[in-house]
Amino acid sequence: MVRVFYTGDGKWRECAAADCHASNQDWGVDSMTYTLWLDLKTTNDPKVPPLMGALEKTAPSYPAPCAEGVACSSWSDVPEWDSIAASREYEITHDPIALQKARAAFDFVEHAQVFARGACPAINYQLADGGTNQLKTLETDANGVKAALLLYEATHEQRYLTAASTRYASIRKYFLDPKVPLYSVYVFDDGKTCEQTPHRFFASVNGDMIWNGLHLYRATHNAAYLQESFATARVFDEHLSDPRGIFADLQAENDIVEPLVEAFYELATERHFKPAQQWLLRNAEAAWSARAHDGTFGRFFDGPAPTALTSVWQSNGGFALEVAAAAVSPNTTVSNTNDWSGAHFITSDITLNSEPITFDGSAIALIGTIGDNCCEPGHARVVVDDVETFDQTGIWQNKSSNGRHTPNSILFAWHWPKAGHHTISFMPGAANAKEGGAYLHLTGYSVLP
Repeated sequence: MVRVFYTGDGKWRECAAADCHASNQDWGVDSMTYTLWLDLKTTNDPKVPPLMGALEKTAPSYPAPCAEGVACSSWSDVPEWDSIAASREYEITHDPIALQKARAAFDFVEHAQVFARGACPAINYQLADGGTNQLKTLETDANGVKAALLLYEATHEQRYLTAASTRYASIRKYFLDPKVPLYSVYVFDDGKTCEQTPHRFFASVNGDMIWNGLHLYRATHNAAYLQESFATARVFDEHLSDPRGIFADLQAENDIVEPLVEAFYELATERHFKPAQQWLLRNAEAAWSARAHDGTFGRFFDGPAPTALTSVWQSNGGFALEVAAAAVSPNTTVSNTNDWSGAHFITSDITLNSEPITFDGSAIALIGTIGDNCCEPGHARVVVDDVETFDQTGIWQNKSSNGRHTPNSILFAWHWPKAGHHTISFMPGAANAKEGGAYLHLTGYSVLP
């Protein structure tokens, strides 16, 4: 992770190439800082503290909160991700500057007058006054709860615990799915009504909410928080995995998995929750066999090794998984349970108007260009053997967080315990102001016999 993505001067590259943009702000690169923290927590690796010290120096310093939308260009989720990173740096360096940065980043959103508006002001717009898309994303509020809890644990100031518990309750009201204990990431607020976009179950925010419940329970001893964490973890494992029980991350590259791994690690070690330990080991073993030639990870742990350029958004989850699995079961010998060497590739120009893909085999990986029409609008729903994926994100092909066209990327992978006859079909993505309208363009697919 450090060899490929770290620049050597307190920044992370956003993708696995020397000319990729380097930064130390927002969730992609922050997820690498989180993974460094997890490595130190589990191994006491002496190489980590100097790296965290360098990252602390380049971490952003936030100004006073925005009072007017016209003067506020920042997205509300970015400071929350950065506050968490600064708190993790403070835990290691004990430098009061890191704590000051964590406080300022959190307060930039908490005390702003431009995000908590609309028909449901208890949750925050991503852009000041709703911007052009009127989106409220759980990326802001779930990370706001985590940032507040980390500050509470560092300072024992009641205001942080109050903020965390208040925001947590608002999240349960607006982002919780009405039927299962999972959290959809998007709510649109047009100033009159607030409407949840169903079944957008990001790993990051669901991981945050599991972690938040665990730490709110630790602070308050309210058993409801603990029960809610366990419920989300169970259903996440049950509904968001392929038939082999491996997490299927149905994104382009705009979600991060480290917060989910971190939450499952705490469930496994501190709460002795056996399903969490099994989830970590199962996924880590699959992902170990699905690394790129440079040792980086793609986002499909049960798919083939990526041959396209990988990004920090894709890779952080695999790195965090191996760290966590090694900590919970250090004597486990990893076998190759995810061997794609016998797969064959079928070149095929596939769009939403194409016939379904039918094949006999045990796994399939769909190949195309991330950011085909760069860099956001355009997605498709995916139906596997006549059942739509539970996470209805499906394939959000045009989203490219690093602003690049990345051909030959794995856009979707699905693995069964044994070979059979299968069908993959597609439906247009329902248009919304964040994901755009319908889009799909595959260049082919790999089938594993």
